Amino acid sequence: MTREEVLDGLKEVIAVIRPNTDLSNVTYDSELVRGLGIDSLTMMLLALASEEKFQVRFPDGQPLPKTVGEVCDAILALK
Repeated sequence: MTREEVLDGLKEVIAVIRPNTDLSNVTYDSELVRGLGIDSLTMMLLALASEEKFQVRFPDGQPLPKTVGEVCDAILALK
């Protein structure tokens, strides 16, 4: 799986949990909180939906990602 494929999959997840998000603006550098308006509850939904979509399990106690690219990298590291 490539980083681009993960990004596309994350866009699908974001479209479900934040339906009014303009996905054309979602890039690797997009900040989850400031750029996409993801709060703590939405971050949990993003993590759960990403785990299901990509069949991975994020380890507990890890720092929260700040950008979409960090989420992509975390998913790829778990594959």
